[in-house]
Amino acid sequence: MDVNGDGLLEEADFAALTERWAGVRGATPGSADHNRLTDIMMGWWRTLLATSHHGPRDTVTLDDVLAVVDRLGELRQPVAATAMTMFEAIDEDADGMISAPEYRRLIESWSGRRTDTDEVFPLLDGDGDGYLSRAEFTELWTEFWAGDDQDSPGTWVFGRFEPPATVNG
Repeated sequence: MDVNGDGLLEEADFAALTERWAGVRGATPGSADHNRLTDIMMGWWRTLLATSHHGPRDTVTLDDVLAVVDRLGELRQPVAATAMTMFEAIDEDADGMISAPEYRRLIESWSGRRTDTDEVFPLLDGDGDGYLSRAEFTELWTEFWAGDDQDSPGTWVFGRFEPPATVNG
């Protein structure tokens, strides 16, 4: 998400994320879909910035993000509530299910690059029906943000990734 690669998250990074996601979805500025995506992503930015304690007042460090994540295990209900908001954003056709292509577009929006999610989606799709229901997604999202089992399927909710070599302070 760090667009300029400076090791900090800034409002511009979340604005770029919003525009990537809107572009992948074909949501034009001013449309209801674009406005909803903007509200969700920029709301996350404001919340994350409000909990930031390390860097300049207009940036968030990796340490800040990790400090917030460390506290989420105690906040499972609010984490599950954010899953519902995210689910609505990902479920492009509003059919109540996240398909493999919708999931791929989510990951590509977050990462800003084409991504093959064919190996990851089956890890998330516990019942093997080809979709993630609201309940499945909420469980995965909560496992990712508030769980402590690195082997749980929720570990892969944002796709495969390599952890950073170092943590900047």
